[in-house]
Amino acid sequence: MFSEMTSRERILAAIRHEALDRVPMDYWGTPEATAKIWKGIGARTEEDFIRILHLDKIRSVAPRYVGPQLYAEGNLKADIWGVITRNISYHDNAGTYDEIIRHPLQAFETIDEMEAGYRWPSVDWFDFSGIAAQCDKYEGYAIEGGYMAPFYVYNNIRGLQESLMDLAADPEIADYVLDKICDFYTAYHTRLFEAADGRLDLSQVTDDFGTQSGLMISMDLFHRFFRERMVKFIGMVKANGIHVFHHDDGAIMPLIPELCEIGIELLNPIQWHLPGMDLTMLKDRFGDRVCFHGGIDNQFVLPFGTTREVEDEVRTCIDILARDGTGYILAPCHNVQAISSVENVVAMFETGRAYGSYTRS
Repeated sequence: MFSEMTSRERILAAIRHEALDRVPMDYWGTPEATAKIWKGIGARTEEDFIRILHLDKIRSVAPRYVGPQLYAEGNLKADIWGVITRNISYHDNAGTYDEIIRHPLQAFETIDEMEAGYRWPSVDWFDFSGIAAQCDKYEGYAIEGGYMAPFYVYNNIRGLQESLMDLAADPEIADYVLDKICDFYTAYHTRLFEAADGRLDLSQVTDDFGTQSGLMISMDLFHRFFRERMVKFIGMVKANGIHVFHHDDGAIMPLIPELCEIGIELLNPIQWHLPGMDLTMLKDRFGDRVCFHGGIDNQFVLPFGTTREVEDEVRTCIDILARDGTGYILAPCHNVQAISSVENVVAMFETGRAYGSYTRS
């Protein structure tokens, strides 16, 4: 019989493929969905939310932005990269999302033009002095800090069409932009990890290479532009005693062997209903090298399925991804959306707690 573990112990044991008392459970959700669930279950605080749903919520920390004032006007806003988004309402105002309307590097045709006309963000725009105190607030929880996704940022600042054309036809520009992004990430995470001083458990070396049917770029382009950059980030994370979390939406099966080889430790979100993403094959081939995070379908089952279908989805993921009693963290495969019912979200976690117990008779 296992004694009850803390959330941090449970998450770390799953990552390390150690014995567990039950399957750990994490939550991702949009602000609107989260507010709806809070109300539906009677939560008044985040701690209520975590306690009622029996979550092992991975907590996040980040430095305070102290840089130049970022553009914001009406429903428009800019991020540190100069990408401007418009806030768009959807589904009868059930929620909103930010749609990119300006890619700041899109119009430039040469490196010289980029050098003259674009300001790259600086690590000095962030105050890291509060990181240790943020971590100390989350005693008993696994803590995540950091996010390295050069392809995603490249797409945003250059525009998807232009960034893909660069990779295929203008490698000099692609290397220039990616090096600039990676230089920022290296400086930022060096400061972050120093400020955390051993308190971080997880950091994201991540990206979005997948689509609904396959990879967005060829494996040759992945090798040419991204593999070694990711290797450097992974080495940096592990040198600080931190576990490597990799998020990659879509049908990414051709990429997973490479990700395992270069040292990722958590793989998210496991969209197993997509082509090539068979759960049994994932566990058979990679279950001894990575911990799976996610799995509960957020495109069809959670928003449109019955409560019974949600329960079946949870049981299937636990039966396969946690068949050896470890190596799986149950969670929705990306953010729960506002159109998902409170009942389905509650069913996901209630089933996860009951069916995922390793102490049940």
